[in-house]
Amino acid sequence: MMTDFQDWSLLVQQRMETALDRTLPPADIAPQRLHHAMRYAVLGGGKRVRALLTHAAAELCGANPDKADVAAVAVELIHAYSLVHDDMPCMDDDDLRRGKPSCHMQYDDATALLVGDALQSLAFQLLAQPGLCNEATRQLEMLHLLAVASGSRGMAGGQAIDLASVGQSLTQEELEYMHIHKTGTLIRAAALLGAYCADTIETARVHAIAQYAQSIGLAFQVVDDILDEQADTVTLGKTAGKDAQSNKPTYVTILGLERAKLLARELLENALSPLAIYGAEAQRLNQLAYFITQRSF
Repeated sequence: MMTDFQDWSLLVQQRMETALDRTLPPADIAPQRLHHAMRYAVLGGGKRVRALLTHAAAELCGANPDKADVAAVAVELIHAYSLVHDDMPCMDDDDLRRGKPSCHMQYDDATALLVGDALQSLAFQLLAQPGLCNEATRQLEMLHLLAVASGSRGMAGGQAIDLASVGQSLTQEELEYMHIHKTGTLIRAAALLGAYCADTIETARVHAIAQYAQSIGLAFQVVDDILDEQADTVTLGKTAGKDAQSNKPTYVTILGLERAKLLARELLENALSPLAIYGAEAQRLNQLAYFITQRSF
């Protein structure tokens, strides 16, 4: 089954690379340095987990894969912009991303700032293009979903809480609140956008996907914290142990390594539960849940 998943995920990743390459402005069009840096930040790296979620949810809801490509690319652009900004000296100050120098290291701080701004704008430009949905109201709902997931009530707000939490002692509930916003909202949006690409929306399926994505979004962060503790820089593609060095609260520092692993398994069960009634139709989402939660153990 997992070999089948590997084949499917590779196919989606290849689709994404092609779609992202086609979407991003060519590097030889002015302003060349900015466009070159945008392509550097987005192409040729990452597991495309959010894009896989979009396509897996789209498959469960019977959506056209070409439409799912558009939604997945928009989410990947938002994610890439967040990584570029997170790595900057005023944020997490990391020199390595996806196994190569961070955008601000390869170019400069000003270019990296503009790369993030431009990628965010391009994501909404793409999602707003005519023809993505049969109903204009649903397309507006998709734009609203991604905007909320990206803003102060989502990813940006979670990053603000993260920065304010350095050196602080958080409860598990406070840490969960932070990561629901910083990581979870965009993962939830990735899955729901895939569902919304379907010609016909089945409310029960969308609700099940939302429940699944909420649990898997938290699980993703728990496993990231475990990997930051256990894996090396080459495996991670970013500086290992960075959270500990920065004195940031993590699930490992709060719960301990074994309890953090147990929490990841509990969140996996919570994610799979609402999909059980769909059986084999939810195969991709189920496989993806295992992939996300068992990356390190």
